[in-house]
Amino acid sequence: QVQLVESGGGSVQPGGSLRLSCVASGFTFKWYGMRWYRQAPGKERELVAGIRSTDGLTNYADSVKGRFTISRDNAKNTAYLQMNTLKPEDTAVYLCNARWANNEYWGQGTQVTVSS
Repeated sequence: QVQLVESGGGSVQPGGSLRLSCVASGFTFKWYGMRWYRQAPGKERELVAGIRSTDGLTNYADSVKGRFTISRDNAKNTAYLQMNTLKPEDTAVYLCNARWANNEYWGQGTQVTVSS
């Protein structure tokens, strides 16, 4: 049974930090590129960050460059998103995505709220 389970979301003040985790099971994690998306109410789903399976190359949305860091630990079947200097506009549900060839899986999401 394939699962992606996100955790680490919550409420934080502007300027704060959170670390999201995405634990994978039911497939060969190391083969899959991993991505974090986010979706705010009334807005389209947005790609936040991605990390390749082959060489660990990362990419980021312009809105989060320099503040967010994506990483992965293949031994733990886990992807992470370290989020620093959070802004109110970062408020959204954050979803983990795994993709390899024609296979794609999604987690259920974790809520991040940035508010004073």
